[in-house]
Amino acid sequence: MRVARPIGLSGPALWTPEGICSTDEAVRNGLIDAETANELGHSGLPVSSLSGPEMAVHAGRAALAVTGTPHESVGLLLHSWIHYQGHDLWSPGHFIADRLRLSRALPLGIQQVCNGGAMAIDMAVARLLADPTTDCAMVTTGDRFVEPGFQRWRADYGIAYGDGATALLVHPLDTRPADLVLHSISTVAAVELERMHRGSDPFSPAPLSLSSHVDIRRTKKAFLAEGGMETFAKISRARLEHVVLGCLAEGDLTPDDPRLRCVVMPRLGRKTLDFAYRPALAATLRAELLDFGRDTGHLGAGDTTASLQDLIRGDFLDPGEYAVVISAGAGFTWSALLVSRGPGA
Repeated sequence: MRVARPIGLSGPALWTPEGICSTDEAVRNGLIDAETANELGHSGLPVSSLSGPEMAVHAGRAALAVTGTPHESVGLLLHSWIHYQGHDLWSPGHFIADRLRLSRALPLGIQQVCNGGAMAIDMAVARLLADPTTDCAMVTTGDRFVEPGFQRWRADYGIAYGDGATALLVHPLDTRPADLVLHSISTVAAVELERMHRGSDPFSPAPLSLSSHVDIRRTKKAFLAEGGMETFAKISRARLEHVVLGCLAEGDLTPDDPRLRCVVMPRLGRKTLDFAYRPALAATLRAELLDFGRDTGHLGAGDTTASLQDLIRGDFLDPGEYAVVISAGAGFTWSALLVSRGPGA
């Protein structure tokens, strides 16, 4: 999507708990073996006693405070998550909006698994472009990956899951300064890969009916047993290149443009990045590849906003320079955001 009206991204906030499960501790306690821990490459994972929505409230307050945004100016709240939010048949977005005193905001839930945070930004931009009366939107994410339902270190191959929440304000650039300017956002899907997270399992009547915990390894084993790895590798590389090149084209940049300073990869395990991301991106772009996930692990739908925060705090962009932030999620869906340093940074 080419952003027809200049859009600003402000106050990206990552809230993580004080609790940490170090990789050494996880190995000692038998939560993961040493070889797999080395392949993941994380120093540790944040562990929270709060639910995802409660953490999202903390992140939202930080975003509102740092930007000085009046509560009444937020007309839309988009909340995304991938795991249980603490209650059944319940809207976490309404809870977050209520706790943040966003009385004028319309709360919506975005369910696109790990790509949900990026997709929520996409939806916020579309709403702002379509409805000039919406002055500002907030995007939040929040997840807690706690046992017995979720084994953060070994639920998946090549990915370890950290607890945390994010928040971000999306608004027209002409209404207030911004930390980052969003020039384009591109999203592509490969629906033929949905089985990777379904496997051979039958449809069940309730969550965790087939297993006492989320077991993504089981479904991936079934997918890979039928030659799925070759299929996934081929499709994944093609879609990743397509979404990045499309994002650049919509932002009027070429892959070798010297103004493209860096590309931020999702917060996945080191081996997964080396297999599925680095080769394709290095062959396509000249920009530096950045991995901000070594001390957080994968934050579910929160990777995108967390990476935007790291871009700002690390002062990676000089005026006139650009970055591409990549997100991906089961389904499969990939998103790429092209941003530059904003006037408020």
